[in-house]
Amino acid sequence: MRRLAPTLLTAALLLAGCSAGSDEPPAPEVPLAPEPVPSVGVQLFQYNWHSVARECTEVLGPNDFDFVLLSPAQEHIQGEQWWTSYQPVSYRIDSKLGSRDEFADMVAACHDVGVKVIADAVVNHMAGVDGGVGVAGSEFTHYEYPGLYSFDDFHHCGLTPDDDIANYRDQAQVQTCELSNLADLATGEPHVQEAIAGYLNDLVSLGVDGFRIDAAKHMHADDVAAIVERIDGEPVIISEVIRAGGEPIQPEDYLDVGAVFGFGFARDIAGIVQGGSLRLGVELRDGTVPSEQAYTFVTNHDTERGHQTLSYRDGDQFRLASLLMMASDYGTPVLYSGYAYSEHDAGPPQTDGRVDDVVCATDDAPADGEFLCLDEQQVAMASWRAQVGDAGIENQVVQERVLAFDRGDVGLVALSPHPEPRVLELTTNLPDGNYCDVLGDDCSITVADGRVTLTVPPMGGVALHVGAMGQG
Repeated sequence: MRRLAPTLLTAALLLAGCSAGSDEPPAPEVPLAPEPVPSVGVQLFQYNWHSVARECTEVLGPNDFDFVLLSPAQEHIQGEQWWTSYQPVSYRIDSKLGSRDEFADMVAACHDVGVKVIADAVVNHMAGVDGGVGVAGSEFTHYEYPGLYSFDDFHHCGLTPDDDIANYRDQAQVQTCELSNLADLATGEPHVQEAIAGYLNDLVSLGVDGFRIDAAKHMHADDVAAIVERIDGEPVIISEVIRAGGEPIQPEDYLDVGAVFGFGFARDIAGIVQGGSLRLGVELRDGTVPSEQAYTFVTNHDTERGHQTLSYRDGDQFRLASLLMMASDYGTPVLYSGYAYSEHDAGPPQTDGRVDDVVCATDDAPADGEFLCLDEQQVAMASWRAQVGDAGIENQVVQERVLAFDRGDVGLVALSPHPEPRVLELTTNLPDGNYCDVLGDDCSITVADGRVTLTVPPMGGVALHVGAMGQG
């Protein structure tokens, strides 16, 4: 469901006289809260540029989000399906999500409220159709893109009958054959690297702060590195490398280039939440990827359609997994906001080839095409995480299947997979005082002598931090 503005917590803080909204000076015993350090991003899948700008201005900026991850910006094949965005026909910034000017305005709007912009860079391949005209009017054939690429700029692997990947345990196939007929760029060639870098530098000139490298697994890590070396400045680089057992290509191969997405983390957190015990939640890691190079997520646009992870269809389990991910001290969490769908290929609502402005679902049974916008608890937890910063996990305990722990002496969280409320008495590092639960509307939670009693709601949580303390 859609969160309201202002949130329920904001109203509760004001009514309770909490320090976040009071004109009164803080009581002497209330410690100064540390400066928030934003560390949560969100993938706004198939949001048009106008809707991204609005989300940055109204939600992400005011609630301590660090960045937004976009859908691809380049011109692509025509069609209403979501995956048309992932079949480039030129590197013009003109797509069903908006024009170049609209893109630039969106980036500026996000920057104005302190939100970075990560573009989705589709650079492993071009289109997977015989030819046609792109959404911005560019003509092309499968291996001919006038002024950009010609036949010899693509791999023609000759390793399978139709040049499509048949065996993911064969590195040569994965990185030189075609992914579902998509024309596979010869990314080891300097001309191709220069063309790709030219496109990415164009996005940098419009203010983009970093890139998700789509299908990075299908390019040799050295090729990705050579492209990144040609990009101006020091953009954030997050490679999409799906972890799979027994395959020769793993996310760790790309750590010299930048960060990677935690596909293993997403699968594991689903199992933990569905298993009904959160005990292992704070121990989750993605292979040997260090925390500072791991971008964690519960779902994305591919995995929700492949039934590999939790999704909005899983309701409370999906929301609980999102809270657990943000409570953890591992990685950089990336929330997900897409739209409801019944058909795998269905795109968002469109008019005359352009995606409509986002309309958020207002209940837990969304109609096809309605967007599952960030809810109040996800938004509140992003601010909680910004408040606790890099403080480590302490006082971890599991009582009646409820997982609780401190983040240093600045935050506390308790999460429950149980269908009934649970009451816990905990030891905490939080300073004595009154606290507001940022996941609810209770501003009467008292810490005294390092002890606190919490009532944890079913399939939900309680989160406290020193930036939301009461007066009395």
